[in-house]
Amino acid sequence: MKTKLITRAGYDKLKQEHDYLWREKRPEITKIVTWAASLGDRSENADYQYNKRLLRQIDRRVRYLRKLLPELKVVDYSPQQEGKVFFGAWVEIENEEGDKKRFRIVGPEEIYGDVKDYISVDSPMARALIKKEVDDEFTVKTPEGEKEWFVNAIEYEKN
Repeated sequence: MKTKLITRAGYDKLKQEHDYLWREKRPEITKIVTWAASLGDRSENADYQYNKRLLRQIDRRVRYLRKLLPELKVVDYSPQQEGKVFFGAWVEIENEEGDKKRFRIVGPEEIYGDVKDYISVDSPMARALIKKEVDDEFTVKTPEGEKEWFVNAIEYEKN
């Protein structure tokens, strides 16, 4: 089961997507479908078929977001988190070879689209990092075996 935690920014982004789809995109596509339907034969009407499919996709996403949003628990920054890795942290890690990675630990619903530097709190890396401090060493089990990492830095976005 996926974790139902989300950062404030992640929640706002999903809410914004819902509002855009429901208030702007859906009415716009509905007008096109109505217009295309008025032209007559729907079986040969590409405008009608394409936009009707688009409308179904929008409705599916809106239903999903309406079910999801109330279930999510927004986790805001708390000063008690400072100095340790918790949900919402930006973490820089390094391995013995000097390879560095920097990412933010977020909820699974925030990892979509063009976001490259977020990892799910449910991932093996995030689980290994929770409660670690700067200069702590930790091990992550990967398909290639266990990997050793060190925590270089921990930052939080203050809401």
